[in-house]
Amino acid sequence: MSAEPHDLRQSKRAHAMQASPIRRLVPLADEAKKRGTAVYHLNIGQPDIATPPEIMAAVREFKEPVLAYGPSQGILPLRQEIRNYFHNLGHELTVDDILVTTAGSEAIIFALMAIGDPGDEVLVPEPFYTNYNGFATMADMRVVPVPTHVADGFACPPKEEFLKRITSKTKAIMYCSPNNPTGAVFARKDVEMLGALCAEKGLWLLADEVYREFAYDGAVAHSCLELRELKDRVIMMDSVSKRFSACGARVGCLVSRNKELMHTMLKFGQARLCPPTIEQVGAAAGYRHIDSFIKSMIPEYQKRRDIVCEELARIPGAVFKKPAGAFYIMPQLPIDDANKFAAWMLTDFQYEKATTMVAPGDGFYATPGKGKHEVRIAYVLKEADLRKAIQILAKGIEAYNAAHKK
Repeated sequence: MSAEPHDLRQSKRAHAMQASPIRRLVPLADEAKKRGTAVYHLNIGQPDIATPPEIMAAVREFKEPVLAYGPSQGILPLRQEIRNYFHNLGHELTVDDILVTTAGSEAIIFALMAIGDPGDEVLVPEPFYTNYNGFATMADMRVVPVPTHVADGFACPPKEEFLKRITSKTKAIMYCSPNNPTGAVFARKDVEMLGALCAEKGLWLLADEVYREFAYDGAVAHSCLELRELKDRVIMMDSVSKRFSACGARVGCLVSRNKELMHTMLKFGQARLCPPTIEQVGAAAGYRHIDSFIKSMIPEYQKRRDIVCEELARIPGAVFKKPAGAFYIMPQLPIDDANKFAAWMLTDFQYEKATTMVAPGDGFYATPGKGKHEVRIAYVLKEADLRKAIQILAKGIEAYNAAHKK
């Protein structure tokens, strides 16, 4: 006798997976557009700057007659270009220190699966990129948040905040600098403190450095690769998505000088066979021409950041500090509930036939109740659109609070 469909059970892991707080409002945005309301998308880190033409040309010129499997560790030309890129940054690597992954997401998943067993924990400064929760769930690990605060620009927590959360289950500290969602950039002393703490407590140090180039006003995004004396416990995750405005390419990498660990992570790569071939060809071209692209891109984002901060400063009750990096800011706004407000902006509000979409802050926290008054803003629109979007946001806050007076 066959089992009935209601006897089928999904896994605890599946039920534990978090729905994306960044994407969950998309249906409301789609409905707003159907009503004729233009939507300014500040909710997702999708740059509007054109992907470098060298990348697109390399993809178009791909002439192989068969789109065959590639090496599990990534094609050699790309790994060589990544090695050269890091050489120019002052970090000496071999191609065997580099494992190409299907985006930075897979890099983080591979790293967590390589270092943790079911039930193990990883400490992460909070707020953090929301998918860290999902990646940890996929690896049967748990994120333990270490609080940062909007009042000081979400600066790196002091050592004692990490120490009080370390248990026998703690396997690693993971951080992102320049940071998504806050734009904070950790100073060299912060990176050194985290490295020393990991050495002291026998932990791995995982660094998400996807936004490395996005540092403003003289800020420097210090890499975990600077910690040469800790090379065996350092794992760096990277991606071409933001650097080359190529989010759809899904090409990232893992970097570690720990040969045994790299051998282990390669086994995960072998299980998924290989990263996408054509996109790797494009990424290699991007790295060959990175200097000219970055030279023009970073000043553009700094201008956008300044516009956002200028307009946010006009909103009574908004709390924020000018971010030093990435292309995000996470202000505290004078609203009672960021989820309700973000949805209301899409369902009940428009100003001059337009509205603004933001990402509610609580989706970037693991601690219940945190982020209720915060939103993440991605300044990924052209200057005029960005200014208009924040002005509409300000109008929306005023109208929302008037409509929700107790």
